[in-house]
Amino acid sequence: MTLLIIIIALALIFDYINGFHDAANSIATIVSTKVLTPTQAVIWAALFNFVAFFIFKDHGVANTIAKTVKPDVVSGHAMLIVILAGLLSAIFWNLLTWWFGIPSSSSHALIGAFSGAAIAYGGFAAINSEPILKVISFIILAPIIGMIVAFIISLWFIHSFSKGMMPKIIAILIIIGVFFFLRHNIETDTTKIKVQFNSYILKVLFHAANFKWILLSTIVTVMAIFTLFLHSLNAYSANIWFKRLQLVSSAAFSIGHGGNDAQKVMGIIMAALIAWNPTLYSIDTMVWWVPLACYTAIALGTMSGGWKIVKTMGTKITKVTPFEGVAAETAGAITLFVTEALKIPVSTTHTITGSIIGVGATKRLSAVRWGVTVNLLWAWIITIPVSGLLAAIFFNLLHYFIK
Repeated sequence: MTLLIIIIALALIFDYINGFHDAANSIATIVSTKVLTPTQAVIWAALFNFVAFFIFKDHGVANTIAKTVKPDVVSGHAMLIVILAGLLSAIFWNLLTWWFGIPSSSSHALIGAFSGAAIAYGGFAAINSEPILKVISFIILAPIIGMIVAFIISLWFIHSFSKGMMPKIIAILIIIGVFFFLRHNIETDTTKIKVQFNSYILKVLFHAANFKWILLSTIVTVMAIFTLFLHSLNAYSANIWFKRLQLVSSAAFSIGHGGNDAQKVMGIIMAALIAWNPTLYSIDTMVWWVPLACYTAIALGTMSGGWKIVKTMGTKITKVTPFEGVAAETAGAITLFVTEALKIPVSTTHTITGSIIGVGATKRLSAVRWGVTVNLLWAWIITIPVSGLLAAIFFNLLHYFIK
C-alpha cells in the first residue's frame, strides 16, 4: 500500500511538472504577441487545462498508455517497481530539459521511461509494440500535421485581406464543411447520452464527446466568418480582432493540452492500481478521483509557468504576430483534438512547434530559425531512448533495494 501511495504521489508530481514544463506550449504565442501578460496567460491556460476535465470523458489516451506494458509479462509488485522507475526517470528528464530551456516532450519522456523500465524487467517482450509505434510515428507526424494546417490557415488569412472572391468562397465552403462534419460526428441518440438535462438540445450540446467537436467547429466557423470581412479592415483594426481571436484559439489549445497530457498520467495511475489489485480495478472503468486529481495537478503546474521554454517557443523559432498566433494555436488545437479522438498520445510540444514553424514558413523559409529547430529536433529524438535508459537504471536500483 505504501508503494502504491508513493507512485500515485509521484505521478501527480510528474503531472504538475508537465504543466509548468509544457505551459509554454499554451502561452508562448499569446505572450510573445503581448495579448496577455505572462501572469494573465498562465492563469488563462491553467483554467482551460482544467476545463478539459469536463470535455474529455472517454479517456482513450489513458487506455493506450496503460496498455504500453503487457500485464501478463509484468504484473503485481514488479509492475509497481516498473512504474516507479519510469516516473523517477520522466521527472528527472523533465526537470533537466526545463532547466536548460529545451521544449522536449513530457509525454515521450513518460512513455519512454515506462517502456525502458519494463524492458529492464522482462525484455522487449514486456511491451506492446502497437502503442509504442504510434507514439514514435507521431514524433514526426504531429509536428508535420501542425505545420501543414498552420501553413494553410496562415495563407487563408493572408489572402483574405484581398478583395477577391476566392477567399470568400473558401470561407463559405469551410462553414458548409463544418456543418457536414458536425452532422456526421455528433451523437444525437439520447439513449447513449448520459448528461442529466431535461432539454434535448442541452443533452446533445453538453454530451462530452459532442462538446469538444462543437467547440472546435465553433472556433473554425468564427474564423471563417471573420475572414469574410477581413478585407474591409485596416491593419490596426485587423490586429485588434486577431488579438481577440487569439484568446479563443489559445483557450482551445489549452483544452487540447490538458485533455491529451493529463490522460497520460491517468493511464499510469490506473496501471498502478490494477497491478496492486486487479480484481478491484479495471482500465475500462476509470476511478472517479483519478481524472479530477490529474486535471487539477496539470492546471496548477501550468499556473507555475515555464518561462525559460516560453522564450524558446515564443521568440527563438520565429517572430509571431497575433494573426500567426491564431493560426498556430488553431492548427495545434485541431491536431490535438483529432489525435485524442483517435486515442493516440501525441506531444503538445511537437505539435505547437510544428505549427509555429508553419506560420513562419508563410513569410519565407529564412524567417524560421532552422538552427534552433534542428536543436529541438535532436532533443525530440533522444527523449525516448534517454528516458528509457534512465528508467532501466532506476529499475535495477529499486529492484535491488525494494523486495
